[in-house]
Amino acid sequence: MRYPSLLLVSIALSQTPFTLAAAKFDFSNEYNATSIHAEGDKYFIDQVTKLSKGDIDITLHTGGSLGFKSTDNFYAVADNAIQIADTLAGSMAGIDPIFLLSSLPFIVENEDQAEQLYKIAKPYYQKVFAQNGQILLYASPWPASGIWSQKPVTTKEELANLKIRTYDKNGTLTLREAGAEPISLSWGDVVPQLSTGGIKAVLTSADAGASGKFWEHLDNYSAIQYAIPLNMVHMNKDAFDDLSSEEQSAILKAAALTDEHNWQTVRTRVADNYKELAANNVTIHQNLSKTFISWLQESAKPSLKEWLKDTGKSGNDIMADFEKNK
Repeated sequence: MRYPSLLLVSIALSQTPFTLAAAKFDFSNEYNATSIHAEGDKYFIDQVTKLSKGDIDITLHTGGSLGFKSTDNFYAVADNAIQIADTLAGSMAGIDPIFLLSSLPFIVENEDQAEQLYKIAKPYYQKVFAQNGQILLYASPWPASGIWSQKPVTTKEELANLKIRTYDKNGTLTLREAGAEPISLSWGDVVPQLSTGGIKAVLTSADAGASGKFWEHLDNYSAIQYAIPLNMVHMNKDAFDDLSSEEQSAILKAAALTDEHNWQTVRTRVADNYKELAANNVTIHQNLSKTFISWLQESAKPSLKEWLKDTGKSGNDIMADFEKNK
């Protein structure tokens, strides 16, 4: 009686339909849920869900809620502590100086040029990620960086000795050369430093300031069009390789759609940001004097020189290609 019973159980199990559990990934983002980056990441997740028919389950964690800042993300993804991250490119400069490219001051004049520069440099970015067990999924461009401040910053004199937050090496070099007192801080440390008076100004976009409600501390925004820096979304290669070919295709197609979506979004974001700033009584300083902008551009030259030295042939090839096709 025992063996026939086992046989019947085996047959019953073989005829019972079952589905594999969805692949589950954690996605870390240091920025606020309303930031342009978080919104782009949500778009990516929606596309993955649709294309994979729900077989891939990605959970987005914004505001650094998993405990990872941009400076932590590269190795956290490499070690599979998190599977996907949205990371400020300049925070990965210690991995490779190529990541400082998009934040080189006054290299691009608009979003079209920023996208062109990204496309030229993309194979170089992909190579670094591949060497570290990761894949580059898509870029997440910021609107142009400006200066948030308590008092107006529209002249060389108003910038002098100003304690201002920068987001990477390029900003630190440039603003020190311009006479300010730059302090490099991760995003999560900015508002606490504003609250305690550790900094009096912030180099970042109107979008970042809006998502961080900077108007609670700062009343002015100077649109200096400093740079259009990138965040990059990268994924652990082993986690990607564990997916089926269909699931991998869904990830890559969703990434391509998000790349396109993000570059379209950044082109219209500033107008919406400025409306929000005005509604919160932030004075926006546009059409700044040529004297002030020329001073900043001159102050930026050492950062480009150092970047070209640090990146060698790769950096020089990228810039030559960019200038030829700009």
